[in-house]
Amino acid sequence: MFRGIFNFILFTSIYISLCALLMIWQTNQLLELHYHENTFYLFVFFSTICSYNFHWYLTPGTYSASERIRWGDRHRTLMLLLCGIGIIGSLWFFWQLREHWLVLSGSAILTFLYSAPKVPHPAFRWLSKVAIGKTLFLTFVWTYVTTVLPALVAGKFAITPLVLLTLHRFCLIYAICILFDYRDLESDKQEGIRSLITMLDLKNLNRLYFFTLLMAAVCAGLLGPFITLSAIISLMIPVVVTALLTNKAHLNTSDYLFYFVLDGCMALSAAIYWIAISF
Repeated sequence: MFRGIFNFILFTSIYISLCALLMIWQTNQLLELHYHENTFYLFVFFSTICSYNFHWYLTPGTYSASERIRWGDRHRTLMLLLCGIGIIGSLWFFWQLREHWLVLSGSAILTFLYSAPKVPHPAFRWLSKVAIGKTLFLTFVWTYVTTVLPALVAGKFAITPLVLLTLHRFCLIYAICILFDYRDLESDKQEGIRSLITMLDLKNLNRLYFFTLLMAAVCAGLLGPFITLSAIISLMIPVVVTALLTNKAHLNTSDYLFYFVLDGCMALSAAIYWIAISF
């Protein structure tokens, strides 16, 4: 029963949606943003539920032994239902945030571009041929929604810490995406999806990967004049954890490692920071 509940939370994307909320909360704390946070949290939660279930609904279950894909193949009606609930919820809270419609629409476009190559229509299939698209689209949307968008909605923020936090998040998320893309290398080739990852050999891929992790650490360190030491440490820990998981991620294709542990690394600093300021 516990495994069934855990799979439901993980594979319906409730878990990754909560990770997004944690990251936005941390952004609000570090940048001292003030706006209608709860409305924004709910908008992002329902939007994430919608986009991820839409993405996995379009993912065929024939080419992979992935536990998540097999689970999704058995629960396609549920994913479609959650996608519908996500659309209704996101539109409802979008209307309440409608004065920010322009910056909110940017996140919707980026999110759709990530899943668009899976839409069975020639108008969208060409996106699968765009080099570096898959990885960068996903990295951009996560960085934008969890870091830049809250600042734009708040309207009042300090430029330098926002830029540094954005760069830190972008580099960390991109490194994690590289691990995902390395795991999905063969399936991407079968689907005809091109990315920077499919074009590099392992040696150059590792160079890119560790460089992005290094830049994530550097940007976190440069935030020193603007945030507390505990906040900087919380930002550094996921970088170290991700680096330590590199070899395991190359050898182990477990969905629980990737969709629970590595996805969780994106929100790990937020969880650590919450604990640090709560006790």
